[in-house]
Amino acid sequence: MFLRSLGFALLGLVLVGLPPVQACPFCSTQGQTLSSEVGQADFIVLGTLKNAKRDPDDFTKGSTDLEIVTVVKPHAYLKGKKTIVLPRYVPLDAKAGDGEKFLVFCSLYSPSGDVGIAAIASSTVMADSNRATLDPYRGEQIKGKSDLPEYLQQAIVARDQDATGRLKFFFKYLDHAELVINTDAFTEFGNSEYKDVRKLAETLPPEKLLKWLKDPNTSASRFGLYGLMFGHCGKADDAGAIQALLDDPKNAFSSGLDGLFACYILLKPKEGWDYLKTILSDPKKDFSTRYAALKVLRFFWDERKDVVKQEDLLDAMKMLVGQEEIADLPIEDLRKWGAWDQTGFVLQEAAKPSHNKQIVKRAVLRFALGAAEDGKNVAAAAYVANARKEDAERVKFVEEMLADERPKPPAKK
Repeated sequence: MFLRSLGFALLGLVLVGLPPVQACPFCSTQGQTLSSEVGQADFIVLGTLKNAKRDPDDFTKGSTDLEIVTVVKPHAYLKGKKTIVLPRYVPLDAKAGDGEKFLVFCSLYSPSGDVGIAAIASSTVMADSNRATLDPYRGEQIKGKSDLPEYLQQAIVARDQDATGRLKFFFKYLDHAELVINTDAFTEFGNSEYKDVRKLAETLPPEKLLKWLKDPNTSASRFGLYGLMFGHCGKADDAGAIQALLDDPKNAFSSGLDGLFACYILLKPKEGWDYLKTILSDPKKDFSTRYAALKVLRFFWDERKDVVKQEDLLDAMKMLVGQEEIADLPIEDLRKWGAWDQTGFVLQEAAKPSHNKQIVKRAVLRFALGAAEDGKNVAAAAYVANARKEDAERVKFVEEMLADERPKPPAKK
């Protein structure tokens, strides 16, 4: 349970930005992790809450003592202290008992009166940390014996290692009994680049990953990562086990199918690719299943050009262009791939009555604008010119959207 849900205000927390574009392609969870937050916190302590007092003049304010049991991340502020006073009123749960522990993440800020100092990070300028304002911005309630404090202490060390060493550490915790720990470790993989996941995966024990994939208690959201990793350490003979998972009706609409599709192709390229094409070519397949297959096409185009030929990927993408409810997505991918030689095909499909939908028409216009950019694609230029006659404002709007998406040139010094 987060401390802010117990009455702690969330103040001054600098959140990590969106995951990088190169993040793990088949991991369903990305974002902030406890272990990454270790680096942001000035200190982290495990302790028990005592003596909660509400401010008599302001019911939103107050104080609570935190008796320190373990210092997970040290700081000079803690020197000689056995108790710190948290500037929050935290109503204590009578059922929890005195032994209930909380893992508290804290930041230190310069006093509000020190305007000059406040503009700069306190940890780098305040010689006397005892003058700082304490902000306990996050906490985890620890019930009974927990490995979380030890996990975070080791994570501090692991995060200073190279990518392979770091992920090797978090791999050990993917099946940990505590949900908060195994979820945190899983999210670390979600935030990692494919090249780093691949490097570790090639060294992993395939039998452990296959056991996880076959375990009915494994969350379907983990299939994507586990399947991807198994595809790099398993053998061709293991492909049958992956096909059995894909054919199992219980997994038909599960998340993580993309990683299993990719795994099958990595283990046995011809058979796996033929299997994927049966998914792509069947418009009766559930949308989520075909979208998972689409993500696999993107993966092999962007990350593993050595496994599937580009012409085969283009032909597969064209199967989806012909399917009205998903057509806008592959058309957009063809634009991103710069597949301007497919202009005739895209415009031909766009002319079908089934594709006369705004979302598809917008994707086709975006494609045509890209194809016509060099002035040599006559068909694309004619399509854009006709669209401009029909609705000049709409074309201008789409052009502006595309311009906004282009990387901005570096500012001149």
